[in-house]
Amino acid sequence: MPPKPLDYESINENVKKAQYAVRGELYLRATELQKEGKKIIFTNVGNPHALGQKPLTFPRQVVALCQAPFLLDDPNVGLLFPADAIARAKQYLSFTSGGLGAYSDSRGTPGVRKEVAEFIQRRDGYPSDPEFIYLTDGASKAVMQTLNTIIRGEGDGIMVPVPQYPLYSATIALLGGTLVPYYLEETANWGLDTNELRKSVSEARFKGLNVKAMVIINPGNPTGQCLSEENLREVLRFCYEENLVLLGDEVYQTNIYQDERPFISAKKVLMDLGPPLSKEVQLVSFHSVSKGYFGECGQRGGYFEMTNIPPETVDEIYKVASISLSPNVPAQIFMGLMINPPKPGDISYDQFARESKGILESLRRRARIMTDGFNSCRNVVCNFTEGAMYSFPQIRLPPKALEIAQQAGKAADVYYCLKLLEATGISTVPGSGFGQKEGVFHLRTTILPAEEEMPAIMDSFKKFNDDFMEQYDDHRGYSRL
Repeated sequence: MPPKPLDYESINENVKKAQYAVRGELYLRATELQKEGKKIIFTNVGNPHALGQKPLTFPRQVVALCQAPFLLDDPNVGLLFPADAIARAKQYLSFTSGGLGAYSDSRGTPGVRKEVAEFIQRRDGYPSDPEFIYLTDGASKAVMQTLNTIIRGEGDGIMVPVPQYPLYSATIALLGGTLVPYYLEETANWGLDTNELRKSVSEARFKGLNVKAMVIINPGNPTGQCLSEENLREVLRFCYEENLVLLGDEVYQTNIYQDERPFISAKKVLMDLGPPLSKEVQLVSFHSVSKGYFGECGQRGGYFEMTNIPPETVDEIYKVASISLSPNVPAQIFMGLMINPPKPGDISYDQFARESKGILESLRRRARIMTDGFNSCRNVVCNFTEGAMYSFPQIRLPPKALEIAQQAGKAADVYYCLKLLEATGISTVPGSGFGQKEGVFHLRTTILPAEEEMPAIMDSFKKFNDDFMEQYDDHRGYSRL
């Protein structure tokens, strides 16, 4: 009897090829242990509220009123909600036809897209057109939608930084394209070297690939580095010379934990360069309500802005967006509130500023606690987390550990992370899930556990790691770092 259509041997081969380690073997094992009663600290994914971050008050007040508009008719509404939250809720309801339960335009509500355009103009100092801004169900959907437009088959290559966020490798595999890696330099704080870019694209074209796009993640995931303005200029010149569209993943733009390298958008640097680059380089930029100090991952709100993309292509992107009818409407309101928050003088401003500043300042301290903690451990070295939400320490595994992992049929960093999980309850992601150089091993963890819990978590990690190294290290060729 032939296999049925959804039997394993019949399904799409691209689905089988796609890998997503952030919710892979380690995560599944962690959920099993949790069911068995073990306390698990899920640091495998940037999910702030799941690790105790409290929602910001003002956005939730506004969305609550939009979700339950009958509250606006209650004579006591002013006793429960501040006047500026009431005003914003009425404004967003005026943007929609039928409230939050109705579809919006497939590109997203025009009023919110206008707010996004005004935010980009304030941030960069250059005009932004709402017609080239699409709201989406999180930045992930925006990335998938864009790659779907670019990739025509396995002959099309997409340059992706390694280590990379597996959204890119998984989506490229699903769409039947080919990932073209370019390696970040760990010893230069995960720096981006244009010589590496040229080498990568040359090798790919020698193999017959049509390299069409380049991805940057700034600040970096999983590596946490921030690109300098000069780095961004070099990238944009490279894209101009090589005729590549630049995909700028900028979802962590407010997650900055040092003062030397502030976030600068690819759009601003492109416009600053002037013609011909500012008129020729195609750029798609992504942002999200899931990160920053909002951390509203479950709301699934995002946007992408297109620069120098022909109107005919924009029309095709609109057609594909229309197949899903509309993005999540409540998430669109969260996006509006994120990029257009309360202003000085507003009733809710002081509370909003206090809450958001508190989150960012705590994240800055946690980034330092975690980096210092890793660097105090034997055979572990970690670059400082300049931005984003992650640490990506290198674990220098002894030969004996590599042998035991191989015998167990596991990648060496997977073996280490499983042992860490079972000993401590700390759920991480092995570096092999993001890509790394041959023979080099890492893990990725978020910096999101509660600040008061962070010292104990790092103490637990240090005890496990140092015991692991003592168990497997033959004391030849490894120093106590």
